[in-house]
Amino acid sequence: MLNCSPWALLPPIYSAFTAAGLWVVYFVAVSDEKVAPLGSKYKRRNGSFYPPYISIAGNFPPASCIFSEVMNLAAFGGLIIAVLRYLQLKPRLHQAWLNVGSLVAFSMGCFGMTLVGNFQLFTDEMIHNLGTFMTFGLGTLFCWVQSYITLRVNMQNEGRTTGIIRFLLSGSITASMILYFSLMAQGLHVQAAQGQWALVMFFLIFLSTFAIEFRHSRFGTVCTDNCGRPESLSEAFSEVVRYQPDQL
Repeated sequence: MLNCSPWALLPPIYSAFTAAGLWVVYFVAVSDEKVAPLGSKYKRRNGSFYPPYISIAGNFPPASCIFSEVMNLAAFGGLIIAVLRYLQLKPRLHQAWLNVGSLVAFSMGCFGMTLVGNFQLFTDEMIHNLGTFMTFGLGTLFCWVQSYITLRVNMQNEGRTTGIIRFLLSGSITASMILYFSLMAQGLHVQAAQGQWALVMFFLIFLSTFAIEFRHSRFGTVCTDNCGRPESLSEAFSEVVRYQPDQL
């Protein structure tokens, strides 16, 4: 355990703090009586009581200020994790298009997070919903692709176990998303909100599983004083991530 890379702490810390931030937004909105509690029977009262969707909980100040910060930081942290995962897989995965496509998809999903956080639902519904579809849709695609890649690469012979866990989480994410949209279409808003919260929590759990592979790798940057063209940029770039089981 002591020989694990400290980068292994990044995914679970990211997931824990993002989840905590979103729950803070929810509890602030509930305490201000802007949204109904998740376990209650939703009844609209004089236009001031809304279903507990994440976007609605983060629509009213002061919860909206916290929500914007949480989503922006989550987008930034998620992008870092996606880039590190890309670098880790680059020398190991022969289908480079899968690795690049996964990075691009999640990068766009992270941009969608910033749209969700900075354009509140009741202020600019079209842009907010676009960000929601980008985050959920591309995020779900990222999870399925990474589950397949996990089995394909099979790092340290842990790919089978880790891959099964990720496929189960990807299935849970997909089922939660289908449940969320179907219940919302039927007007069952509290149940749909519960599905949305489950979807986000499953997604954060999925991202935290990258700690399994990150504990085997160290990441660094290459700096040179030579102002000319590097002699071997591709080689230097591919060496940014390197497997070292016995070193930090």
